[in-house]
Amino acid sequence: MAAIKDRLAKAGINSFFFLLLLTICLAYLFPEWGQTKAAGLSLDDLTYYGVSLIFFFYGVKISPATLKTGLSNWKLHLLIQSTTFLIFPLIILALYAVFGNQQNLFWLGTFYLAALPSTVSSSVVMVSIAGGNLPAAIFNASISSIIGILITPLWMGLLLSSSQGEFELLSTVWKLVQQIFIPVLIGFWMHRWLSTWVQRYSKVLKSFDQAVILLIVFSAFSESFGADMFAGQNILGLGLLMLLLFVFMLAVMYFIGKGLRFGRADRITVLFCGSKKSLVQGAVMGKILFPDPLVFGVVLLPLMLYHTLQLILGAALAEKLAAETK
Repeated sequence: MAAIKDRLAKAGINSFFFLLLLTICLAYLFPEWGQTKAAGLSLDDLTYYGVSLIFFFYGVKISPATLKTGLSNWKLHLLIQSTTFLIFPLIILALYAVFGNQQNLFWLGTFYLAALPSTVSSSVVMVSIAGGNLPAAIFNASISSIIGILITPLWMGLLLSSSQGEFELLSTVWKLVQQIFIPVLIGFWMHRWLSTWVQRYSKVLKSFDQAVILLIVFSAFSESFGADMFAGQNILGLGLLMLLLFVFMLAVMYFIGKGLRFGRADRITVLFCGSKKSLVQGAVMGKILFPDPLVFGVVLLPLMLYHTLQLILGAALAEKLAAETK
């Protein structure tokens, strides 16, 4: 039991998971806190600089040697990136064309999560637990986050421009480049000088990352709760749909890997890296893609639910796959 608990914690079902739930509860109970300022800075100001620091240190963590080594298995990488940025969004677009409603922000939020890059930490941990191709998982999780800075706004521009008309793609991409991509490049350039320091203080930096994400989530949800944006919405039904979506995507990843006759380790990597979506990227990019805080909180909810399910069900699946090899 203790071993399972430890592995679940490594996969993301830990104190931060419960802090996210607490943050949403606080946003519901005290929505006015989202408007307060400390030392002349609003939550938006704090998170803006916090996000840039998060991605600066993320760039420092990227090893040039790992990227160079990972390029050899290009067929696997191409498949994972295609499932993340092409197959997943196209499936949601097809469903949207049949069942979608432009007035329902949950549809927008669902497409947003589909367009996001894969998550880094939980994908790598679950691939490791299940006995998958760990170097490939590390490579794809890292490269996915970088590609997503450009691909995600392109997908959102396609949908928002057709449905709302006022989405400015170039302006949005430039903001993402300034706040995220440039800090990543600077951090990557400084890898040789700061990587040891970052490894030494990795726990402190992880806590900093989580604090920034909690502030973003609180700010978004407090605005939405304050304006009763969730009134009359079927949250339970949305959660069920996110459950079905995650299970469906797992099945898609499984049959694609099997159909292409990848080995077991590579199939496991496709299964986890191709079906997961990043809450970190979703939270930080969403502040730019959806500048209206009332809208952002509602759009973020499908991702929050999907994130919760991918941690719980993904960890259980990783344990099951690990048991098969014993």
